[in-house]
Amino acid sequence: MLRSQEDGDCSDLGQLDSLVARARAAGLPVTVTVTGAQRALPPEADQAAYRIVQEALTNVSRHAGRACARIHLHYSPDALSVQVDDDGADAGTGIVPGTGPRSGPGLGLIGMRERVTALGGRLQAGPRDGGGFQVYAELPARAPS
Repeated sequence: MLRSQEDGDCSDLGQLDSLVARARAAGLPVTVTVTGAQRALPPEADQAAYRIVQEALTNVSRHAGRACARIHLHYSPDALSVQVDDDGADAGTGIVPGTGPRSGPGLGLIGMRERVTALGGRLQAGPRDGGGFQVYAELPARAPS
């Protein structure tokens, strides 16, 4: 639902509004907050940030029941932090995304971790206190010298 043919290799945060609109059209309430001085990022970091948000929203829609998603992007001088929180659990099961019957993380989380690590960043993903799930990534915002 959140992936379309228009999401070719050129997907970056410039496409975030379109991604959020697709999520909302599919019935997922989403809010977006951007803090810090928004600026151009190295292409690899820009694309990774978009893909992290895309995968996190896909996971919310698949695993979190009637959840609301909150996206927070924070630009600092040296990094971009990407945080996606949801407040849901699978309807009627109480299963929090990432803690269900599967053993180990899903491929989406593995892919996120690989993207972030390849760029020299860090990723944390797991259940939130009080329910729901959080994905937090910090990506270097400067091109390597």
